[in-house]
Amino acid sequence: MCQTITRKSAGDRLLLILFKDFQKKGILGIENSCMHALRRNCLIAWEAAKNALENVFEAVSGERVLIVCDDEKVEVGKAFANGSLALGLWTRMMILQTTRKPRAEVPKSLLEVFTQQKPDLYVNLMRGIREETPFRIEIIKMETRDRKSRLGHCPGVTIDMLTEGALALTPKEHMNMQSHAEKLIQALNRAVEVEIRNPAGTNLTLSTEKRDFFTDTKLDWKSMKWINLPTGEVIVAPVEDSLNGRLVCDMAIGGIGKVKTPVEVVAKNGRAEKLFSEDKNILRRVKETFETDDWSDIVGEFAFGINPKARFVNEFLEAEKILGTIHVAFGANTDMPGGKNPSKNHMDLLISKPTVKVKKEDETVITVLEEGHFKI
Repeated sequence: MCQTITRKSAGDRLLLILFKDFQKKGILGIENSCMHALRRNCLIAWEAAKNALENVFEAVSGERVLIVCDDEKVEVGKAFANGSLALGLWTRMMILQTTRKPRAEVPKSLLEVFTQQKPDLYVNLMRGIREETPFRIEIIKMETRDRKSRLGHCPGVTIDMLTEGALALTPKEHMNMQSHAEKLIQALNRAVEVEIRNPAGTNLTLSTEKRDFFTDTKLDWKSMKWINLPTGEVIVAPVEDSLNGRLVCDMAIGGIGKVKTPVEVVAKNGRAEKLFSEDKNILRRVKETFETDDWSDIVGEFAFGINPKARFVNEFLEAEKILGTIHVAFGANTDMPGGKNPSKNHMDLLISKPTVKVKKEDETVITVLEEGHFKI
């Protein structure tokens, strides 16, 4: 199902959708709803979406946006449609039907849309279940193949991320986070080795030699690298055979959510060799992910969380951005600077209270994080 909204009807459409949403919540009138949001120190969802489109992707009036939305994410889809219309964008929303069985193939209806005129900007609003990661990666490849369209990819996005969480950012807050990211990237320039420890028992090293750190807080017009929403990371693709030591994931796992008991990964020469956890169900799911293909258990990412509004919620999309955390991922990274891991899967493991030290080319060592507190 597709829904096309033209700029001509933007004002009426925007007010109509807002009114219906507020009416469902028992709030009388848009003005009262705005006041309610202010009293709760929240943003209105469409305004947060607008801020992200404008401040992260630099969307401008007259551009075209295609919102690809799972049927269970329609409320979020409306918020992004309204935010797009408020910016004067030509807006189209395609709703995908979900089933209990995880999707493995891109629907024909979406394939047909991809063969039409490319929009300037895609926004993917999808459920974030682990089993559909290969499906989502395939869609990303189709949307970004020509490196001309920008992409905001949001697996597991929820409406409260826009009102209270990591997406509820004002323009000034976006700018502050972008400044923090740039400061970190400058400090990490010419880094060759990263050492990670935490109180739960993590003791890891990895190489970043000749690999550039980058950020998701703002679009890079040179690389046209797609961006997860919400934003809030400084990221690098580690040298694929360099991860060694013990990783203790004591917070959450991408596609699974919060962990009640830690998951330990022993890595050697970049590959996850041993797994331990008292939670047999989570252990099974991680093992299944690492067996997706020959590359899925090889390191693919290391990242700092820098979003001050990110919360420790079950949706990993937000939790991985928590200020002062780090995460290590196994699997695909070929769309990152220097990345060579072509896996069809990607799984992140979130670590609390990390101490991170970085060795530079000139042998100097800097402390970036100390038990979860930035020193830079």
